[in-house]
Amino acid sequence: MTRRIPIIATLVVLAAAGVMIRLGIWQLDRMEWKKGLIAQYEAAQKSGAEVPWPSSAADVERALFHRSRIVCAKVVGIDAIAGQSAQGQPGWSHIAHCRLPDFAAADVALGWSDGPNNPPWSGGEVTGWVSSGARGARLIASPPQAGLVQLYRSGPPDPTPTGHLFYAIQWFAFAAMALVIYPLALRKRWRGEASG
Repeated sequence: MTRRIPIIATLVVLAAAGVMIRLGIWQLDRMEWKKGLIAQYEAAQKSGAEVPWPSSAADVERALFHRSRIVCAKVVGIDAIAGQSAQGQPGWSHIAHCRLPDFAAADVALGWSDGPNNPPWSGGEVTGWVSSGARGARLIASPPQAGLVQLYRSGPPDPTPTGHLFYAIQWFAFAAMALVIYPLALRKRWRGEASG
């Protein structure tokens, strides 16, 4: 008796296993990319060199965690959002929305306070650390401005990007299960046909 292999089901299982293996490889690539990014961010934090204020999304990525400076030519508005002081106290971060001399926009985290009332601030030159913000980059003022307290300066992401490794192992395990279970199911089906 000839054992027939279902072509469509076999192709589906093989394609699914191939996709799962590719996803596992992609997670390993992401892990290496993240390690490189974290190393770049850690080097930026240790460096005291200033970088120009970023003007594009690609510039923001390169400037993160470096020192920089801007000149806030005009304060368009100030918002208070949840924030944390450098000592870890919860409270309010006061974000100034600035117009730069070249008419570009920039946000400056002026500092921390325990209340939501925004302090008066008329702009000027500000130095600090480049961080990510709602509109791309945000300068965390250091020293703080407008009589506020120093804000918490977040660092690079967790230096152990193990999540990607676990996801890769998971995808490889799914592929292995598909490639083991499918032949076992075929074998069981053939035995049933042989005994029937």
